[in-house]
Amino acid sequence: MKRLLLGISLFMLTVGSANAALFSRLGGQAYYDSALNITWLANANLADTNDFGVTGINFNGTMAWDKANEWIAAMNSAAYLGASDWRLPFMLDTGAAGCDLAYSGTDCGYNVQTKSGDTVYSEMAHLFYVTLGNTGAFDTSGNPGSCPGFPNFCLTNSGPFSNFQAGYYWTGNEYAPDTANAWYFHFGAGSQYLELKSNSLYAWAVRPGDIAAVIPVPGAIWLFGGALALLGAVRRRSR
Repeated sequence: MKRLLLGISLFMLTVGSANAALFSRLGGQAYYDSALNITWLANANLADTNDFGVTGINFNGTMAWDKANEWIAAMNSAAYLGASDWRLPFMLDTGAAGCDLAYSGTDCGYNVQTKSGDTVYSEMAHLFYVTLGNTGAFDTSGNPGSCPGFPNFCLTNSGPFSNFQAGYYWTGNEYAPDTANAWYFHFGAGSQYLELKSNSLYAWAVRPGDIAAVIPVPGAIWLFGGALALLGAVRRRSR
């Protein structure tokens, strides 16, 4: 029994650390990210089922960059979940010339900068690499990683989010040297790069700060339930 209890404890610590920064809000409709001080929609592809009256969104929820910003504006007009300051996720262009694909520590490629002190370099990269603990398609030396492949590729942990796509998501940032492009993050590979604004990618809404001033409930609690139930059953059986 001691071994079983130890195993349960280790399981709880593992799942807890992966999502330690995420706190459930509004009955699980949103998650507050305490590391970035932003709130993510729980539905990572809300546009697939709610277009807020915006036309031109594809059947799977993907859309052009300008259309994504229009969708965000419509969401704010509707005061979705009581908030009117939704936006696309942020990334910081470090000013390096061009977008030279790299494997560590830049704004373009794999294993990109995520956060240093109070400076956030990429909200989606931080969620992917740090909060959820995923690894990219390439390691920092440029060697292929160990992603399991189809269907989710490197997105082995999607946390408490629903409709999380292992695909391309728009950031809210244009590429300054050529504004026909905007930055994206690819959750299937863990890469950050450029894409023509006219192409169709997914859009995920976030907002600054905490959406509700309530007592925090860990976003990973959905994982703890089964472990706690098992622990209770073990205790009852031991009696």
